[in-house]
Amino acid sequence: MKPSVRIVEVGPRDGLQNEKQPISVDTKVGLVERLVAAGVTHIEAASFVSPKWVPQMAGSAEVMARVPKVAGVHYSALVPNLQGLESALAAGCEEVAVFAAASETFSQRNINCSIRESLERFRSVVDLALAKGLRVRGYVSCVLGCPFEGAIDPEQVAGVAVALAEMGCGEISLGDTIGRGTPDGIRRMLEATARRLGIERLAGHYHDTWGMAVANVAASLEMGVRTFDSSVSGLGGCPYAPGATGNVATEDVVYLLNGMGFDTGIDLPKLAEAGRYIGEALGRPTSSRVARALAASCA
Repeated sequence: MKPSVRIVEVGPRDGLQNEKQPISVDTKVGLVERLVAAGVTHIEAASFVSPKWVPQMAGSAEVMARVPKVAGVHYSALVPNLQGLESALAAGCEEVAVFAAASETFSQRNINCSIRESLERFRSVVDLALAKGLRVRGYVSCVLGCPFEGAIDPEQVAGVAVALAEMGCGEISLGDTIGRGTPDGIRRMLEATARRLGIERLAGHYHDTWGMAVANVAASLEMGVRTFDSSVSGLGGCPYAPGATGNVATEDVVYLLNGMGFDTGIDLPKLAEAGRYIGEALGRPTSSRVARALAASCA
């Protein structure tokens, strides 16, 4: 039996949040439907933030009401505060995510508070979510570098990750928000964090700004990481990280994992079709090199 790796598809949330054009609920639901048809089982489908700040996440409750309810498929949503959590609960979410940064400046620019203050804010959110029976995931951004501060100390990353874990986050997703990480940097960061939490509680969330995301996934696999966030068609970016481009493309990660003997349960051609669908809706070609190669081979 092949060893398995879990893919958390973040395209419907993290992938679309920075788009400048309006995206209808129908389009978002259509994307999720195609991802489920491809065998994706963990999908971050919504974000219960104020549409004033992230307009593309408007309609998240309707999206959650309409996504396919299929056995073994799990949906999650990002929540910034108790109000967002209440909305997620009303929408029937079974998992929510909270987010902190490893950079003080990024934390101020992103959520207008220090790292310590952000962690305190999230404590009540996590407590209530756990009391209601939800799973909680923690994100740490800027783990390999900050657009304002430059390099980030791996021990700083570890400290934030531990704080999220201690308040009840079952899994910690470590985000290279500006995509400057390299395999050596990834290893140092993971070593520092795994010493305090264990590698099994960590997930990789790598952006591809400098073309290193797939290499960073491979390095993380060698370290023992078995969960990765990715975005179909390489969608994404961060509105508070100037110059950051999309997440690593899910198609590229699945192709890598297939080649390394891991099982994801995802049908690569069907996944590429989901990428074509959202690309046509956005009016631009896929950012996935694997999807482009598949299309060329079929032409």
